Amino acid sequence: MATTQISAHIPNDLKASLDRQARATGVTRAHLVQEALLHHLQALAELPPEAIVPKRIVLTRESAERVRELVERPPEPTVDMKLLFDDR
Repeated sequence: MATTQISAHIPNDLKASLDRQARATGVTRAHLVQEALLHHLQALAELPPEAIVPKRIVLTRESAERVRELVERPPEPTVDMKLLFDDR
């Protein structure tokens, strides 16, 4: 199979983690990166978009205020929520 080289800038702590994993498993960094990329792209292809949780969520000021309000004063649980979480 033909290959090509890519380049990416990554945070130092991510590179350190990559190096540790490569040493622990005895595989090359290139192999780990290739496998991670393949897994990620496969997940993106197979999962519905709403199942993918972004690493960072950007809220409008109004949305952030609504989230804060719900966290500080959550609504009473519905009957269905109570049934869902009932351990009995």
